[in-house]
Amino acid sequence: MLFAGVDLGSTTAKVVIMEKDVLASILGPTGAEHRRTANKVMTEALDQVGAAIDDIEYVVATGYGRINVPFADKQITEISCHARGVHWSFPSATAVIDIGGQDSKGMRLNKGKVADFVMNDKCAAGTGRFLEVISEALGLKVEDIGPISLKSQNIIKISNVCTVFAEQEVVAKLAEGAKLEDILAGLHDAIASRINAMFSRLKMQGDIVVTGGGALNTGLLKALEEKFAQPVFTPSSPQFAGAIGAALLASDLTGQAAAKGKTLKKGHRRLEEVTFFT
Repeated sequence: MLFAGVDLGSTTAKVVIMEKDVLASILGPTGAEHRRTANKVMTEALDQVGAAIDDIEYVVATGYGRINVPFADKQITEISCHARGVHWSFPSATAVIDIGGQDSKGMRLNKGKVADFVMNDKCAAGTGRFLEVISEALGLKVEDIGPISLKSQNIIKISNVCTVFAEQEVVAKLAEGAKLEDILAGLHDAIASRINAMFSRLKMQGDIVVTGGGALNTGLLKALEEKFAQPVFTPSSPQFAGAIGAALLASDLTGQAAAKGKTLKKGHRRLEEVTFFT
């Protein structure tokens, strides 16, 4: 049987189709029209495996825009989905740090289940958006700031993690003649300090897994390792952890229902082109 997970995040939409493993995975920008985005990424994923929407046994949606996935059979929070997805990739994981576009989340796991969590959704610091703003101010691509920061030999302290003030401070330090790699290393250090402080109450121990777009930033991963004084791990496709977890939960729910001799109720399964009026 095929199962699908749709993670409609604030900046990117992800979908995976799984059987025992991932058969298809699609990522695209979320944009303003969530329903159309959801239909688009699902259609592309179905095309990738040569299947129709009716071939999918169960669909779970998660993420910021999960209620706007019209063909989903169930919506589950990203906290639960990330925990499930990470446990599948890293059974030894006891903590998860998810660095998304508009928020960051920390989860303490107990045998793959969420024991406690914290979330930062009020401030851009420690999120992908924060890094995008700084990158734009420096005329860099966000994917380049990690490798550049790794060249640093002298980290320059950044005192502000508020997006506006951090941008001003970074530009001012460049004007003073500071090296770009040292400034970026200081920026990652400041973000890692913020994340460490926010997640300290979880008392995370054991293997820590970082997911989300922030996990693609090698400079940030290094800074996190220094703050936690231990290695951190990332899935091969860290942005898909939530979608994978959603698909796995779809499979779990189906199996649990079958064990009780029941059939799960399905939602609206027809993919449609959504029309928006201006």
